[in-house]
Amino acid sequence: QRRSMVRLAGLLLMLLALIGPVVVPIPAYALEGAVIEQGGQIFSSNCAACHMGGGNVIRANRSLKIRDLNAHLEEYQQDPLEAIEHQIEAGKNAMPSYEGKLSEAEIIAVATYVEQQAELGW
Repeated sequence: QRRSMVRLAGLLLMLLALIGPVVVPIPAYALEGAVIEQGGQIFSSNCAACHMGGGNVIRANRSLKIRDLNAHLEEYQQDPLEAIEHQIEAGKNAMPSYEGKLSEAEIIAVATYVEQQAELGW
């Protein structure tokens, strides 16, 4: 739970840096929506070539759908967001590592987007 709060605080700081000083309080759901929107944009430009619509053009059974995430990502059932973040950072097999290519905040945004899309069924 502490790690989730740290992530949320980091995302909030990132958003504040982007939009400047905030006078009106921003509801948490609006912040999450902004993170998901950013994650979708990053996904489109970095991930969609292989994972369009939550699929996987290289290994069909390693899609981003919940059943495959559960089957193939370590720790997915315990902490889905962290498992997705780790996969993005480290890469595996044909998937490249995005550590150093994307910032931590961008990786969190993409992971948040992927988790939400998986829950919605892509």
